[in-house]
Amino acid sequence: MKDQPDTPAELKARALRYLVRREHSRAELVRKLAPHAESEAALNAVVDLLQSKKQLSDERFAEERARSLSRKYGAAKIRQDLKERGVADDVVERVPLEGELERAKAILQRKYREPAATREEQARRARFLQSRGFSYDTIRGALALSGSTKFSDE
Repeated sequence: MKDQPDTPAELKARALRYLVRREHSRAELVRKLAPHAESEAALNAVVDLLQSKKQLSDERFAEERARSLSRKYGAAKIRQDLKERGVADDVVERVPLEGELERAKAILQRKYREPAATREEQARRARFLQSRGFSYDTIRGALALSGSTKFSDE
């Protein structure tokens, strides 16, 4: 391992290697490159160059991350994950998260093969979906669609 920081060309090559593997948010890429940069100005110059060439995009990262997480999680959990990864709030709000009811139903069907027979089992499933970031209305709809016994607010 070398002792001196990367030159701007080496830093750009390192950034492109990261981006080839998967999309990164600007904040993630800056965090990964920081130990190798000679200065913050050089790091920002490389990242700005990548953004201007559309090689780095928070919007593209957010859409890809939301798509990959949507198989297991609801909208709230996905938005939280994107914010934790440094994506701006306005970008997070623009990410399409349609079909939440269908996703919740599919998750329930993968995890539980049989419909819930008791109120306790139904509550367990509701808590499971809630922990995955689904809204109350979505949970109610998914439990109703999955053939569970009547879900009530009592």
